[in-house]
Amino acid sequence: MEQNKPVMPDFRNFGVIFRALMLVHLGMLLYALAEMNAWSEWALRLTDAAFWVEPVLMGVMALLALCAPQLRRWPYRRSLMLVYALVMLWTLLVYQVFSSIMLDALRADLLQMQLLALMTTSFMMWHYQLWLKTLSPRLAEARLLALQARIRPHFFFNSLNAVLSLIRSQPRLAEQLLQNLSELFRVAMGNQSALSTLQREVELAQGYLEIEKVRLGERLHVEWHVDKMPGKASIPPLILQPLLENAVYHGIEPSIETGIIQINIFRSRNEVHIDIRNPMINHAVQRIGNGMAQDNVRERLLLYFDAEANLSIQRGNDYYQVHIVLPFRELNNEQTVAPVFS
Repeated sequence: MEQNKPVMPDFRNFGVIFRALMLVHLGMLLYALAEMNAWSEWALRLTDAAFWVEPVLMGVMALLALCAPQLRRWPYRRSLMLVYALVMLWTLLVYQVFSSIMLDALRADLLQMQLLALMTTSFMMWHYQLWLKTLSPRLAEARLLALQARIRPHFFFNSLNAVLSLIRSQPRLAEQLLQNLSELFRVAMGNQSALSTLQREVELAQGYLEIEKVRLGERLHVEWHVDKMPGKASIPPLILQPLLENAVYHGIEPSIETGIIQINIFRSRNEVHIDIRNPMINHAVQRIGNGMAQDNVRERLLLYFDAEANLSIQRGNDYYQVHIVLPFRELNNEQTVAPVFS
């Protein structure tokens, strides 16, 4: 996001919708408290306020969600004018309908309704820009961590040593591993401002695990369950690789026994679920991590999907599992998608 450049909210995003509903209803609650003369009037005042606030609010949110893709493509000022126009027109329509059927129930006149609607809209747009500015340092830190923690140095040197050991005995395998390593670093050092496809991320993750398989031998087994994976689903780049590197580093390397990493990716309704499970080594010395990779993944999920995506951790007696949920959005081959907070 450029310095001081306003950004139009994505009115289809759950986080944007939730904050708008919460703030408007909080304002309606405060309005009812200010209008009442006695506590016995509480229910009446709140009902009167909700009578016209709810139809205007729900209708406007529905219209903005319908126009959300166009609003995100247009220049900010043009989109803002359209937002105000939709608010004014919908408020007028609600007033006309209600005044024709329930004159006594409508306590506010048209001018008052439209003025309050415009003030509320202006406050919501200002609040969104303020929230972005508050979030910007966290996002800048997430981008910095992405540069610092994408690939551990020990993996790079160990991988090169593994390739060197194969050059004479298995030159084709050594060449393939070098190609995988080159592709992984090309993506890691490239532009991370656009979304990738889930199929592409899985291919990169498979290439990474092939390198680790050569290095660790029979100690590493990998089980992929991707039959129900939506390959064209959009996902931030390099989400899988750092989590898999964590799984290898903490779940496989400390043990001399065979360990299994399981990756399960599937779609459920309009959500994509990603499970990465690795063994917990009870008899080996545990490596204490700082959680940087997981925090970075969380920050980038927030950057692209706001509250619609999340990462959770589940620990068992003998396993450690990372579970990611993100909205299903299909990404075409020629399409470039910017973050929610671009």
